[in-house]
Amino acid sequence: MKRVSQSTVKRVINYWLKQTPNQFVDELSKIKHVIFDGTFLKRPRGIYVAMDSETHQLFNAAINVRESANDLLRFYSQLSEAGLNPESATTDGNTAQIKQLKNLWPEIKLQRCIVHVQRQGLSWCRRNPKRTEAKHLRELLLKLTEVKTKEESQRFIKGFYAWENRFGTGIESSPNRGWVFSDLIRARSMLTKALPYLFHYIDDSKIERSTNALEGYFSRVKEHYRLHRGLSKRNKINYFKWYFFLKPK
Repeated sequence: MKRVSQSTVKRVINYWLKQTPNQFVDELSKIKHVIFDGTFLKRPRGIYVAMDSETHQLFNAAINVRESANDLLRFYSQLSEAGLNPESATTDGNTAQIKQLKNLWPEIKLQRCIVHVQRQGLSWCRRNPKRTEAKHLRELLLKLTEVKTKEESQRFIKGFYAWENRFGTGIESSPNRGWVFSDLIRARSMLTKALPYLFHYIDDSKIERSTNALEGYFSRVKEHYRLHRGLSKRNKINYFKWYFFLKPK
């Protein structure tokens, strides 16, 4: 193999960083189940992407995006205009995501990432909770990622309502507003709101139950990006565009 100089390698890299790859998926109308998620590069902006749930392949990505109503609406609208009309979307529960997805596709099934729900709920309940309500809610949350059948989902839902019937009124009427109790209130509120969107994946195996596929992808993106942190703003944007184009999975 012929060796090339470091300066030649840099020239080649700089040449391609000045180019912009084409959109890497054309027939968006064929994609029916989607995972949407984002990750920060430098808060409050980052990467936001759309992945096909069935193939785990990216079909659109944007850089320098806030997960705000305006930026998300712009991202979704471009996909809608290009022909995307999904039946389901798996998300981490960001309220701006949910609102804008419903605005564009009113009939879409929204699947909450059960890993996010479990992780956040356990964090709010604490590893070794002292309160009885938190202990029981923690036990319930630990079972969430094990739910794989209709019967198991019904058991989980009944378990939550049994917990709510036992502890809900007391939580609502309690004057306690310490930080531990406040986190328990947050866990209860989150699970109450998420419950209608937790188990669509049981009725349709094409619906992803979590955003884990994108979490893994983001880890690889950031690992590679750490080697190129000296890029200019323009080159950084094109670097990510080329990465998404060449490594859509």
